[in-house]
Amino acid sequence: MTKKESAKERILKVASDLFYSEGVRAVGIDRIIEESGVAKASFYRNFPTKDHLVVAYLELRSKIRMETLEEVKRQFPDSPKKQLYALLEELVERMQSSRFRGCPFMNAIVEFPDEDHPGHQAALSFRSALWKDVEDIARQAGARDPVQLTYQLQLLKDGAMMSAYMDKGYYHADYFLNACQVLIDRQFDEVQSVTPDS
Repeated sequence: MTKKESAKERILKVASDLFYSEGVRAVGIDRIIEESGVAKASFYRNFPTKDHLVVAYLELRSKIRMETLEEVKRQFPDSPKKQLYALLEELVERMQSSRFRGCPFMNAIVEFPDEDHPGHQAALSFRSALWKDVEDIARQAGARDPVQLTYQLQLLKDGAMMSAYMDKGYYHADYFLNACQVLIDRQFDEVQSVTPDS
């Protein structure tokens, strides 16, 4: 028997879709209430302010990304290097979706430039946690400099996501993957080159 969606879950699902596709500031609470089919009192009981809902939306997006990361770890439990490649390939798949609209965390930071805004802080926190996990994978894989590799991949990924959204007509996912592969292989080539012969 399928569990019935709670009012909170319906609100968050509708808000997540609208916030991502149209932008947080462009979507009002009244529209979310209408499209989720809940009473106004029920909405405010679950989310006292829009800021509370924005943070919950970003938390949901983070949870989805973390679940993907854990799934990749399960697929390649003995090869952190393959985990890195699988995460990049999954990213490319998302970027090729017709519903793709960039990184939800980057979008939120742009929409809320005030560093004290809860949405800005949540976006930074969740984004940082995701990349810390990638850094851990790079370290487990034996990268020569996992911090540098992670930051380089992050820079490439940020640019690729914007290009995939803005330059749909001539965006080349394979260029992105090739560049990532060069960075990853260089880290491991250098490790191998200084490893004494057994």
